[in-house]
Amino acid sequence: MKGYNYFWEELKSYIAVTIATFIMAIGWTGFLIPNHMLGGGVSGIAAVLYWSTGLPTGISIFGLNLVLLIISIKSLGWKFSIRTIYAVFIMSVFFSIGQSYFGDAPCIPDLEPILSVFIGAGLSGIAGGFVFLYGSSTGGTDIIIMMINRKRDISLGKLSLIINIIIVSSSYIITKDPRALVYSYAVLMVSSYMMDVVINGSKQSVQMFIFSSKAEAIADRIGNEIHRGVTFIKGTGWYNKKDVNILMVIARKTEQTLITQIVKQEDNKAFLSINTVMGVYGNGFEEIKK
Repeated sequence: MKGYNYFWEELKSYIAVTIATFIMAIGWTGFLIPNHMLGGGVSGIAAVLYWSTGLPTGISIFGLNLVLLIISIKSLGWKFSIRTIYAVFIMSVFFSIGQSYFGDAPCIPDLEPILSVFIGAGLSGIAGGFVFLYGSSTGGTDIIIMMINRKRDISLGKLSLIINIIIVSSSYIITKDPRALVYSYAVLMVSSYMMDVVINGSKQSVQMFIFSSKAEAIADRIGNEIHRGVTFIKGTGWYNKKDVNILMVIARKTEQTLITQIVKQEDNKAFLSINTVMGVYGNGFEEIKK
């Protein structure tokens, strides 16, 4: 059973990465590259190579990632690296398909450039966030970002923005187009923001205090069904002077509804207090970093 669960979780990760890289390829080949908008990372470098030499982005993305993938294996471990190799391969395929389908024509003809920025960069940022969440990366500068993030508690979106600003700024030497440069900066900001929204949204946690006469039954179900720890606190209701069991639970925001349903099913007269917390570190949550 344990082996089956592991296989299913791995399969879901690869499916999620496949869907995310497909969305990213649409954002780039359907909106950004045809409008000569540059993003950061290997995808941005690949776009510059395509404009200057005609080399397909799928080929350059795969080739540019080889060295960084070797570094990834040594620094980030085999599990992360294998997923990254898969993500890079499938992204190269989707980019090649996207360019052969769209060519140099935007996905939506006559679309305002700023709308192309929001749609293309938004799709790219959302997809990049989901790739990170499933323990992988799209290669390139993402590998450098992951290596830094494992040592320092710094926003992935901000790290990506800093590194990619340097890449985009240096690309002006080739493009010589101030208008395209401004749009490219907008692409970086939108994609970095959307990446942070996806990643931070999934990591939000809540602290729940549950006051109930059926605290034991509720605690058992939370532990068995949600797999979250529960802390018992002995209290006294000052109004009626009666002893009461208080349950304190810290869980992901995505688990809040499930826990609330358990409380309601066991005791519809329970009193519930829920607070959003800024950060939770330790077993089952984020790793404490330097």
